[in-house]
Amino acid sequence: MSDSSFLVAESFVAMRAASTRQALQTEMVKQQADAEHAMAELLQESAEQQKAALPTGQGQNVDITA
Repeated sequence: MSDSSFLVAESFVAMRAASTRQALQTEMVKQQADAEHAMAELLQESAEQQKAALPTGQGQNVDITA
């Protein structure tokens, strides 16, 4: 294999590795976003359940960030 063929092959392998790494990073970000969305839904559901358990007139404003 000539030097130029080797360099082309090496460049191709490097580009594929970078593409694979970027695809994995993208998937990890998507999974993190999904997990954060699920956590927000759980917190909202919990706040609604706590509000529903309070006597009438109480808990109109529940601070879910505290």
